[in-house]
Amino acid sequence: MPANFSASLASVDGAVMLASRAVIPATDDGLLRGDGAFEVIRLYEGRPFAFDEHLRRLERSASNLRLPLDVEAIRADARRLLTHAGAGPAHELLRIVVTRGGRRLLLTEPMVRQPEVIRLGSVTYSPTRVLDGVKSLSYAGNMLATRLARERGFDEALLVTPHGRVLEAPTSSIFWVAEGSLFTPPLDEHILASITRALVIDATGADERACTLEELLRAEEAFLASTTREVEPISAVDDRRFDAPGPITQRTAAAVGELIRERLAVTAP
Repeated sequence: MPANFSASLASVDGAVMLASRAVIPATDDGLLRGDGAFEVIRLYEGRPFAFDEHLRRLERSASNLRLPLDVEAIRADARRLLTHAGAGPAHELLRIVVTRGGRRLLLTEPMVRQPEVIRLGSVTYSPTRVLDGVKSLSYAGNMLATRLARERGFDEALLVTPHGRVLEAPTSSIFWVAEGSLFTPPLDEHILASITRALVIDATGADERACTLEELLRAEEAFLASTTREVEPISAVDDRRFDAPGPITQRTAAAVGELIRERLAVTAP
């Protein structure tokens, strides 16, 4: 079911308004060509988690795209918008969008509720090398992968290269357990440097290792990690079923949740 944005707020170039009234010109190449960058930040009771880390990644994305970016203006926009929004179900995420047309668009959003466990269908996918390290607005390929997986009865896609190497989900990192140890694909597989991925590694000491689809199907358990999901157990990959959540997934979810609470406690509101 689509999220309800009726009470969400937006900031366009610093002006706060209802999200339903936010507009950018139809001539903006962010719309016409997907030429821009974005971040989505989790809000806990109105407080952004890992805000500085997200801004640093936005800076890297903009730099790689040769996209002008005023980080301090975005920081001020976010502070103003979140002060107006406060906490509540319409303000659980903060989306930041910068476009080639020079627009700064910030939106508060409700969370899209996730299932307790998720089923993945593998979809062949080849990353665009020139966009390595870029969280760009050009997300049509990722979204199509999700639709292709859902057409086959799965909840989400698992992106796998034509040579059979596991990458990630369209908006999440993947972790798996083999012989009692936790692994995730390395960044040199041309996957996104996910902030929640780094959090999981920090909380668990998970190792980076390349993985084929065949190897993943022999794993003992697996889960996705992302800003919106935190840790979400995987109950199936293609025809392979997993007992979910497995014990390491459960311990990881608890450790990540505790780490988030600890970092929020020492971050100024």
